[in-house]
Amino acid sequence: MTAATPPLVNASVSTPLMSNYGRQQIAFVRGEGCYLVDAEGRRYFDSLAGVAVNALGHSHPGFIAAVREQVGTLVHTSNHFEVPLQTALAAELCQRAGMQQAFLCNSGAESIEAAIKLARKWGYGKGISEPVIIVTEGAFHGRTLGALTATHSATYQEGFGPLPGGFVRVPYNDVDAVAKAASHHAGRVVGVLVEPVQGEGGVNVPAADYLNRLRALCDQHDLLLMLDEVQTGNGRSGRWFAFQLNGITPDILATAKGLGNGFPIGATLAAGKAAGVFQPGHHGSTFGGSPLACRAALAVYEALDKEDLIGNAERQGRYLVDTLRQRLAGNSKVKEVRGLGLLIGIELHKSGKDLVPRARERGLILNVTADKVIRLVPPLTICREEADFVIDTIVQLLQE
Repeated sequence: MTAATPPLVNASVSTPLMSNYGRQQIAFVRGEGCYLVDAEGRRYFDSLAGVAVNALGHSHPGFIAAVREQVGTLVHTSNHFEVPLQTALAAELCQRAGMQQAFLCNSGAESIEAAIKLARKWGYGKGISEPVIIVTEGAFHGRTLGALTATHSATYQEGFGPLPGGFVRVPYNDVDAVAKAASHHAGRVVGVLVEPVQGEGGVNVPAADYLNRLRALCDQHDLLLMLDEVQTGNGRSGRWFAFQLNGITPDILATAKGLGNGFPIGATLAAGKAAGVFQPGHHGSTFGGSPLACRAALAVYEALDKEDLIGNAERQGRYLVDTLRQRLAGNSKVKEVRGLGLLIGIELHKSGKDLVPRARERGLILNVTADKVIRLVPPLTICREEADFVIDTIVQLLQE
């Protein structure tokens, strides 16, 4: 009788979790407003907010009540059936964004994948068999293969080739470069995909007329303007969506993060020539737009509206940027303070990674992205006293 083959065991594996993340050695057990609490009961102000996710902060009573009620009513049925809450959320999204149709999914990366497929399908209808989407340097659009290819990071991409084709990269905040690429690939370009503000790339804020000029260029060449508002959307910019500051409308809009306040949900919106492109069978999602996910998102939008959290994001964001600029003026470590609403970056001359544990020791959770940029994305519920704590702590850290 042949002995059974023993299972393969990798002796180097020391944890049941895959080692995808360089985690900080701290775990939180609950949240209260803008604060996280660890197992020892110590409170930390959360200026990371789940990476711009917890728009309402932690334990928001209206959000909790809505989710609890929905869990006890209906969680999931699938998209084989009508989902009234999905229709209600799509209508709310379209109304707030000035768009016409919505596809609901589970994450920002999925919303970008849907946007890519939608643009390619639109191009296919025009007879374009090898479509090209223009993307930018410094971009971050997600980690699924299409979104990863659109992302500009050799670190994220290394080891995952071959990546899909169909993308052309140009400098960010350079409309002339987009125009040159559109002309060079004439007859193949279907869209231009950009972030109104690059978040992961370093909180890079473009010229005030950047989106307006891109909109005009896309109209001139019959291209789709595709905006990634995964991070800037849902009130963080001080508007429902950042593009509204420019008085334009994109053809395709991708969003997620703050939409669910921690519950996984994303959306891809379409308007104009991009609306009506997807038909049954073209795209789908098993979990996308479940009753529970939609109820969570609707609760977020209700709170954003009733509690004037978008106005608060604009006011507190301006206060944070203005005060940080004033108090950090002349600091040799600081290159620039910039931002839009409650998406704020403090660019340093050298790496700022050491600031993360030092800030945590002082009760402040923050993030450093692009190696040199302190990124502040606190809950939209932040008050002036809390903003002052963030400012005082960062100023002290950078003066040491």
